[in-house]
Amino acid sequence: MTGVPEPALEVVEYTDPLCPWAWGSEPVFRALAAALAGRVRRRRVYAVLFDHDDDPPPDPAAETAWYARHVAEISTHTRAPHAVTLSRVAASSWPASLVAKAAELQGAEVAERVLRRLRESVFLCGEPADTADLALSAVRGVPGLDPVRLSADAASPGTLAAVRADRAEARRPVPDVLSAHGGSPHPGRAKETDDGGHRYALPTLLVRSPAGHRAVPGWRPYEAYASAVEALSPGLLRPVEPLAPALALERHRSLTEAELRLLTGGERPADAVRVDTGNGPVWLHPEEAATHPAVVPPAVAGP
Repeated sequence: MTGVPEPALEVVEYTDPLCPWAWGSEPVFRALAAALAGRVRRRRVYAVLFDHDDDPPPDPAAETAWYARHVAEISTHTRAPHAVTLSRVAASSWPASLVAKAAELQGAEVAERVLRRLRESVFLCGEPADTADLALSAVRGVPGLDPVRLSADAASPGTLAAVRADRAEARRPVPDVLSAHGGSPHPGRAKETDDGGHRYALPTLLVRSPAGHRAVPGWRPYEAYASAVEALSPGLLRPVEPLAPALALERHRSLTEAELRLLTGGERPADAVRVDTGNGPVWLHPEEAATHPAVVPPAVAGP
């Protein structure tokens, strides 16, 4: 017993490691996490965007070309990087979701860095982490990560049950999101499923407290999330103070241009390693670059 009361506010993020809109929301979500650090319960729910039972495309090359254009179009709104060349459309979100969920057993910091690498597998490297081997390879070298434990945990019945529960939860959306509107290019109305039900659009944040809930679906500005928090817990949010560029890079290990603008005011860290993409650079911490698959071929990257 620590005597520390449990935070009254819970923030649930419905997401997928391979979702382009969720990738484009990373800058705002990082700022929100900083503004709420230590004062809320945070939980990620992996909705499984690319499912096992999805029909394979009749023409994989045409499907890949279409999807690459789709991601590039999304990036015109989010300003997020996208891969210069996409090898294929992801066959399944299950491997990346299992690895991301398993990483949570090694602590929040490790889990954040693992999820970031999984996102970057498709949007930076163009090689979606859609098999167990590719997902584990994508996260090699993450500081503090025990790769042997991660491999075992990702293959465990407990992690499979947890992701199955996540998938089911994401298909029980609150009524608010069944008719989401707004000026966003991705307003976040819940998606219809093949069985006649719905799942949350990705990403969606659900803010909950004993006083009620607020759902913020789709791609939204920081102010939309701040408003939801303020409505349920006035005064909880702290101002987002700009970080020194070196500190931001040390904390996050990987920064897009949008993240630099939001988190640091735009100044680039002097010793960052630049990785060019189809929509601007990503800046890596030198230690991150030493094992990152965008810089080091996966077969060479250390454990």
